[in-house]
Order: sequence, then structure tokens, then C-alpha cells
Amino acid sequence: MARITAGVGSSHVPLLGVAHDQKKDRDAYFGPIFTGFDWTRAWEKAAKPDVVILVYNDHASAFDMKFIPTFAIGCGERYQPADEGWGPRQVPQVIGHPDLAWHIAQSLILEEFDMTIINEMDVDHGLTVPLSMMFGDVAEWPVRVVPLAVNVVTYPPPSGNRCWALGEAIARAVASFPEDLNVQIWGTGGMSHQLQGPRAGLINQEWDNRFLNGLVGGSDHLRHIPHIEYLRETGSEGIEMVMWLIMRGALGPSTRLLHRHYHVPCSNTAIGHIVLEPNP
Repeated sequence: MARITAGVGSSHVPLLGVAHDQKKDRDAYFGPIFTGFDWTRAWEKAAKPDVVILVYNDHASAFDMKFIPTFAIGCGERYQPADEGWGPRQVPQVIGHPDLAWHIAQSLILEEFDMTIINEMDVDHGLTVPLSMMFGDVAEWPVRVVPLAVNVVTYPPPSGNRCWALGEAIARAVASFPEDLNVQIWGTGGMSHQLQGPRAGLINQEWDNRFLNGLVGGSDHLRHIPHIEYLRETGSEGIEMVMWLIMRGALGPSTRLLHRHYHVPCSNTAIGHIVLEPNP
């Protein structure tokens, strides 16, 4: 049967995609950021996942104010990089896994999660930047991807508790898929940052690192953080961290830390990265 073998958390800052694409990833500014992903790139080559369930948020590329799904799962065969205003990133197209995606969608809906099923969409930096960070410059992505988009742009976003529970349900769905697959789940976005208003540039390193600490081990206290705490402590865009809780919920009661990286700043954003595996 299929199995979730690991979880990855990572910021998906668009500037990282620019740095990667323009070969600036080892310069004085970006080098310390990308160095923190070197371990993961080597580990991914050894781990050889077949599929990544990639949890991210769309940035008005596939969805806009006309259509705001709370949870949307991509069940298509392939996804093109989106044009976010300066042309699509010159990275490989993303190849889906429709059989697994439809299985997950059916399982989640029967467990009373109201999923939006998407068969055609372009994917923006929220999805392609994490792929670049984990796999580098490649002719084709070495994994198939099930995109899972979460609304953290327009209020109300889902609660951390709902996201954690969704991760638990995804794990059950994957475990019931009959094909032998090595599956990873990635939670992306964050960490603390605010892009507008009087608090633009806010970064809370202490809070970010407490959050990273909470992903490791057997505690589930992170699922109960209220929206107002994310807003107060981590800025208006810090709410993206609820997507990491989908990843954490899918890993089971306890986790073991494999790798961790945190860096400030990247533009006006904190960069967080963590690799976990289930701890039986």
C-alpha cells in the first residue's frame, strides 16, 4: 500500500525562485538561505519519493475573488507554471498523479471534508519554488505532485485544528491506496511576515522557532493556536503556517526531526525549513 514516509515544511518566497532562476543562489545574500537546503537536496535523492502531496496557497493565479475554495485538490495529469505578471518561470511542468489524487479526494469527501476538485489549473510560486528548493535545477521534476491549495489569502481561512485534522484524513486516504508508493507531504508558506500596512516588514524569530519546535515530537498544541495569535505575533501573512499543520497532522502522533533551517531575512520575510519523519 502507499505510505507517507516524511514531511517537509518550507517557506515559498517568490524571491527564492528569482534567485534560483537567475543563478544567484550562491551569492552573498542568498547563499546562506540556499545552503540550508543542501542537506535536503541530498536526502531527497536518497529518499526517492514517488509522489509529493504539496500543500500551498495560490496567489491569485488559479483563483481570485470570484472563486475562493477553502481546500482544493488538483486531480489533473499535469500543471503548467503560472504567469504571475512577468512570464511563467522556466521550470519543468508539474506532473500529477490523478489516480492517487482522485482516491484522496473521494476519501476526504466521504470523511466530510468539502474538497474542491480541480482538473485544470496553472500553479504559481507557492508550488514551484518549494520544488526548486528541494530539487534544484533539473530537466524534469523527479516526483509526481498532488497539489493541495488552501485559502490563506481571504478571510476566513481554515483553523489550525481543521488543517491538522485534514492531514490526519489525508494519511488515512494514502494508507488505503493499493499501489505501493513512497509519498511525502509538504507544507509550505510562512514564516512570520507582513507585506503591507504599518507593520510591513514584521518578523518574529522567537515565535517562528517555537512553532518549529512544536512540529517535533508528540505534542499537538500547535493545532489550537487561534487565528488572532498568528496575526498578532507573525503578521498578516503568517497565517500561511496553518498549511504546515496539514503536513504535521499527516505524520501521525509523533515525529522525529531530520533537518531544520531558519534564516532572516529573505526580502522582508523569515525563511523556515524543516524535515520530519513519523516516529512510530
